[in-house]
Amino acid sequence: YLTDVQAIIKLANSENINIKSRYGKYNTDNFDTIFSKNVLINYLDNIIKGEYLDFSLGRNSMIISRNVVYTNLNNILEADVVDINLKTKDTKIFMYDKEEKVNIKSLN
Repeated sequence: YLTDVQAIIKLANSENINIKSRYGKYNTDNFDTIFSKNVLINYLDNIIKGEYLDFSLGRNSMIISRNVVYTNLNNILEADVVDINLKTKDTKIFMYDKEEKVNIKSLN
């Protein structure tokens, strides 16, 4: 169990992913990490804020949830979940309630 967490994820053939959070739970066997409370992710020109991050090298995924705000140079996006495949960079963005819509605001 960790507090005031700062992590740098170095993936092969990719830019570093910088993560900060208030708390973390690190699995020493498989390196999977749960980050929680005030999660901040910096990757290239993207900033993702949320309350919970499930980072798994075994699944090749990074799932950010709870009050997610995804900002880049062109947009601000608000959603319940952002699910990123670490290998392919494919990203799924969605709301838990199918009746609700992801909110996207253009900065241009």
